[in-house]
Amino acid sequence: MKKALFAVLLLVPAASWAKPKPEDYTIAVHVQASHLINECRGSSSLIRCSFKLHLDVVIDGKKFDLNSKDDLELVLRRGDYKAKVVGTDSPQSSVDSNLEYEFLFPDGTTRKYRVVGETE
Repeated sequence: MKKALFAVLLLVPAASWAKPKPEDYTIAVHVQASHLINECRGSSSLIRCSFKLHLDVVIDGKKFDLNSKDDLELVLRRGDYKAKVVGTDSPQSSVDSNLEYEFLFPDGTTRKYRVVGETE
């Protein structure tokens, strides 16, 4: 019995670390458009195709194109969301960017999107 209680006590803090903290998601993202794109990768003998979610968003007054990191089959509703930066700009270059954002949704789930375009 003591071993089982000890194991549960060890797992409780780990579970609380995995839960996203809303106060960490301070970036306001406005999703203007959302659509699925078919992305195919591989060699001529083995090609794998999947849907990625493509978003047209505005962050701090700048327009970005984002693609989902995961395969998805649903579009995201237009509207306002909270996000945080999880991948940073390229440290090797002052002109290249490699940003990645993680969105926090009202149900507490998160999803990562990579910046694939920037417009004025």
